[in-house]
Amino acid sequence: MLNFKIISAVFALCSTLVFSQNFKTSVTAKNGNEFPKINTEGKAEFKVHFPNAKSVVLEGGDGMQNVKSTTTKDPDGYWKISTSPLDIGFHYYWFNVDDKRTNDPNTELYFGYGQPTSGIEVSSGEDFFFEKNVKHGQIISDSLYSKITKGKRNIKVYLPPSYGTKRFPVLYLYHGTGEDITGWEKQGYINNILDNLFAEKKAKEMIVVIDYGVALNPQEEKMPDDYPRTVLSSKNIDKILVQELIPYIEKKYKTDSNKAIAGLSRGSYQAMLIGANHPELFSAIGSFSPVIYGGTELQPFKELPIDNLLKSKQKPFLFIGIGTKEDKRFLDYNSIIIDYLQQNRYPYVQYKSAGTYHEWLTWRRCLHEFAQKIFR
Repeated sequence: MLNFKIISAVFALCSTLVFSQNFKTSVTAKNGNEFPKINTEGKAEFKVHFPNAKSVVLEGGDGMQNVKSTTTKDPDGYWKISTSPLDIGFHYYWFNVDDKRTNDPNTELYFGYGQPTSGIEVSSGEDFFFEKNVKHGQIISDSLYSKITKGKRNIKVYLPPSYGTKRFPVLYLYHGTGEDITGWEKQGYINNILDNLFAEKKAKEMIVVIDYGVALNPQEEKMPDDYPRTVLSSKNIDKILVQELIPYIEKKYKTDSNKAIAGLSRGSYQAMLIGANHPELFSAIGSFSPVIYGGTELQPFKELPIDNLLKSKQKPFLFIGIGTKEDKRFLDYNSIIIDYLQQNRYPYVQYKSAGTYHEWLTWRRCLHEFAQKIFR
């Protein structure tokens, strides 16, 4: 009987160890931190120290909306939150601590939802955005003064591994609402995606200019934060890009004459707006999770001159990408654009990111696909 008890205890201990080993720390955790961690089923565990809190609730962005969680507090003031399975991808999240939004002190912070925000990465099994043993490009910070907005504009510039040996085409790239120029670098892993593609000879080396997605002069900044303000800002970006940014980039960096433009969410609208206004400038337009601003049911393209593409001689390559789990409004925008292109027999590529939301795994995948199809 004693031997049976010993064997049972050993079995229970081994089972516990196997289960605990099933959890791995998220890549978003700060060095040395165990939490947040995720198991192979996608279930996550968080552990945070809020000793004086009366309530701690897990909240988050698109990919966290349907997640259920249980919360317990130990005598030392540590709160442990366990969740139902999370979907794949990078998810913004935070804690509601006594009705105050609070970041997880265990993770790195990423600029999203208009402020530094915690993030968790649930593996999809892909490695195209991992750092590998290949030649690396570099991302540098730069800026220019804009007469249009009467102020300095910060940009990021990715230079490919072979930069300095010849001239390169340029992709102008935009982020989404509530994010900034750090998004494509930090959450988007653009340097790893492009480094790996170039090493595999799947894409042509290019310079990428990550421009800031808001452009308002001091007076315009006082406007209500609504669709008209976004449309005005996007039209200003059009002017800045053509009149100021492109000349600045072509003077300072070793570029050739080939240009493409792309963006995600709000940036997708900006890329389509600018690309449609100047089809002679851009050989390709990438719309990741497309959005249409300023339209009506009868005139969906009232503030998006997409018909210019139909009249253009060059016919820029058009790429439309969408996550299959995105909200209905984004799926509707995608359908409106695709239907229009089909009705007018304009060539395009539709890419669908399986199992992803209006989040960074969708946009990483879109960039990965788009980069392989341009400048060929």
